[in-house]
Amino acid sequence: MPDKLLADFAQRHQIETLTAPSLIALSEGQKGYSIEKARRFLRFQNRIDRELLQHRIITGNAYTAWFEQGEQSLAQIKAFVIQFSVFSNQFLIAQLNKMIHADTLESMRASKEILANEIGVRFKSNASCQDDENLGSTEGSIEGGVFHFGAGHFEWLYHLAKKLGLSFADIGQPRHGTDATLFFCNELIRLYGGEDYQVSQAASYAVENWAAAGFWKQLIEGFRRFNEKNGTHLPLGFFVWHDQLESQHAAHTQEELEELYFTLDLDEDGFIRYGNEMLDGVAAFWDGLDAQRRELTAGR
Repeated sequence: MPDKLLADFAQRHQIETLTAPSLIALSEGQKGYSIEKARRFLRFQNRIDRELLQHRIITGNAYTAWFEQGEQSLAQIKAFVIQFSVFSNQFLIAQLNKMIHADTLESMRASKEILANEIGVRFKSNASCQDDENLGSTEGSIEGGVFHFGAGHFEWLYHLAKKLGLSFADIGQPRHGTDATLFFCNELIRLYGGEDYQVSQAASYAVENWAAAGFWKQLIEGFRRFNEKNGTHLPLGFFVWHDQLESQHAAHTQEELEELYFTLDLDEDGFIRYGNEMLDGVAAFWDGLDAQRRELTAGR
């Protein structure tokens, strides 16, 4: 359907805020899609906006707001990289579980794509790389992509850690994680990688909206200022790449939520409850980092 006709269809039924894929499915009368259900979804979206997306870790992250100023000590930078490396490694377990517990071949492949890219299979795309370390495209698919050890996301963090004087044995392992970091990782495994598909999707929606809220940009700016202030050249490719990736995910995340609502009998209360539980886990991670950096400041 041409864009003008689609816009007229949406306006006529007062469902203009739905994404294009949902509007097309409604206009074509696809199974599970109805105007009545579309209006129910818009009421549910209002609840999500009020009861989930206003979570404090989305609207105001105290740690990343501090980090952005670039006033970190070397010890605080090291502490951050160590904790983030633990999260990065444990995310692989959560993503593997999400793949295993997928309810369709399509969702299994979507989870597998993320996992394979994390461990070093680059996306195959015609898009040119935009970062300064040739870390690969943020677009395309792993289908037909090539594996490189050095393209594994953890190795990008290790490259940064080495510049800080940290060894491979100093990062990534659960034994290096604080209680707050490990709680977050366990919540990712329990919720994001959980057996219940609706719980997993609620956690995924929450994680994606947290990731798209701008914290990557705050970290990049903080590192940039640290480098400038201290005359260092810490590589930022890991953070730049993820920031570019998340900026593309925002629209897809909303499309996935709408498809979930129209094709399943979604538990609205449960979706918001489990989404908030996931964000509470995210908040615990950043709160732990904030407490740790204050301790390091006091110990100077």
